[in-house]
Amino acid sequence: MGAVLALIIPGPVLLFTAIFGVVSVALEVGLSYARYSSILKWSTLSLFSYVAVVFVSQVSWSEAIRGTLLPSFIFDRAHAMALVAIFGTTISPYLFFWQAGQEVEEQHRRHVKPLHVSPRRAGAELARIRTDTLVGMGFSHITALFIIIATAATLHAHGITQVTSAAQAAEALRPIAGQFAFALFAVGIIGTGLLAVPVLAGSAAYAVSETFDWTEGLDHKPREAKAFYGVIALATLGGVALNFIGIDPMSALYWAAVVNGLLAPPLMVVTMLIARNPAVMGELVMGRWLEFGGWLATAVMWLVAGIFLLS
Repeated sequence: MGAVLALIIPGPVLLFTAIFGVVSVALEVGLSYARYSSILKWSTLSLFSYVAVVFVSQVSWSEAIRGTLLPSFIFDRAHAMALVAIFGTTISPYLFFWQAGQEVEEQHRRHVKPLHVSPRRAGAELARIRTDTLVGMGFSHITALFIIIATAATLHAHGITQVTSAAQAAEALRPIAGQFAFALFAVGIIGTGLLAVPVLAGSAAYAVSETFDWTEGLDHKPREAKAFYGVIALATLGGVALNFIGIDPMSALYWAAVVNGLLAPPLMVVTMLIARNPAVMGELVMGRWLEFGGWLATAVMWLVAGIFLLS
């Protein structure tokens, strides 16, 4: 975000980076959950800028559709690693912590009893959660697909395959796809960052707080959940600090996706076992079709991870 902003408003990248980090922490710690979640929801609209990039770039739609429906794959280490990374960004372990934590926050905000306390009234809540998940994942997958198409049709088509920063990608896009595409891409990076940083830091805070049984939740005041908010601050400022020691951010993101792809399969197994355990779920054990889909997704994740490890 700092590097892209420096392309729009000339200035010191590291200063912009630090400002974005401080602002992210201040908003997540200082605002109530209800107000902050509404900000995050509106910021998701910035993701559509990636969709717009495709339409203002010269994309061969026949080739894009053919490549999407009939992808080519080479069973070597580089391609296997890329596949693991793609799956790692799709079924990311942090999503399990974040969404579970946010559902609890929503119940507190709306003064709804925990579903296991009143399982007979859980139908409406589960329907809302199901719709929220399907719509959210649908839009995220569409956005991801458009990012891949836009990158292939612009940067990769012009031989730009080594990108070490988002700013480099945006700058390379300007002469290829035009000023408007550059501006859209820049807005997308900043908007996505403002959306992603608090989610990632918040997920870490939920995971660590649940591990140590600390008071957790964005609906708590900072003085009520000091350790929870402390993890958010440390995670965010730690990310800012990485920029001062010269780590390639694109490589860091790529390897983080690979690690996510390798961590997700065992976590999915545990999640599935919990979801089918009546001692834990009571009357709310998952249905057969959801169980089938869950185990199928888990098997695919293990297969992809296995291909990479064996390669």
